[in-house]
Amino acid sequence: MSTQDLLAADTAMGAVTLLVADLDAMTAYYRDAVALSVIGQTADTVTLGRGATPIVILSHAPGLVHASPRDAGLFHTAILFDSEAALAAAVYSVATKAPGTFTGSSDHLVSKAFYFTDPEGNGVELYWDRDRSQWSWTHGQIEMNTLFLDPNAFLQQNLTPEAIESPNFGDAVVGHVHLSVGDIPSAREFYVDRLGFEQTTLFGSQALFVSAGGYHHHMAMNTWNSAGAGRRARTLGLGQVDIVLPTSDDLGALGERMTHFGVQTRHDGRTLAFDDPWANLIRVTTADQA
Repeated sequence: MSTQDLLAADTAMGAVTLLVADLDAMTAYYRDAVALSVIGQTADTVTLGRGATPIVILSHAPGLVHASPRDAGLFHTAILFDSEAALAAAVYSVATKAPGTFTGSSDHLVSKAFYFTDPEGNGVELYWDRDRSQWSWTHGQIEMNTLFLDPNAFLQQNLTPEAIESPNFGDAVVGHVHLSVGDIPSAREFYVDRLGFEQTTLFGSQALFVSAGGYHHHMAMNTWNSAGAGRRARTLGLGQVDIVLPTSDDLGALGERMTHFGVQTRHDGRTLAFDDPWANLIRVTTADQA
């Protein structure tokens, strides 16, 4: 793949939109437990984030049903914190206010991560990155692992009294989005060959990790629960994944590339939207129009 076919190095993830049955309960979870702030609200939509940065957009869709665990869709939304102290504050907040939603924790070499499931079954990862100078690459692949991470020891080392009182301090963004898909070759063809991410690691037929600009991953796709899944029906859960490109020129180039590959797109001049092979909706915007 030539460099002009790659997404710009400064590409980042935007907010993840979730279609939810109980808007009040889901808002309470992300606001009170995950310690995000409500930064926008209408009758049917609540936007939560840190500062002015949206992270999760909850869209009320009470007429929809829950997807099957075997369907394609969202595996987790991964929220990246700017310090271990900020991560510890959020983890402690969820542990005390929604303790039944914790599902595990891991040291991935590049990051430290804690996993939860929100009240409607959507996966949530809260994590912090080690400095890039500590990451290791071998033959073009990022070295990641799943090592034991003691959550109690992590909190003892990083939690401050101030964080317990005010858990929503520090900056946070959507660091990556992990999807459940039907098969890895189709995911690679779409997200690498067409969309323009670079592969950072591959676990056989089970999981693919991709990024722009040498990040460990902006997106991942796995078949752990969803092998063989086809296109999604409209259900509760993932509504939309946002990707943010640096400039409108980058957006135009991507639109031309997707059209070249026969991907049906919707382009209004400011945003570009299209479905992946499993009908996961991807919307691409630009930082220079934000």
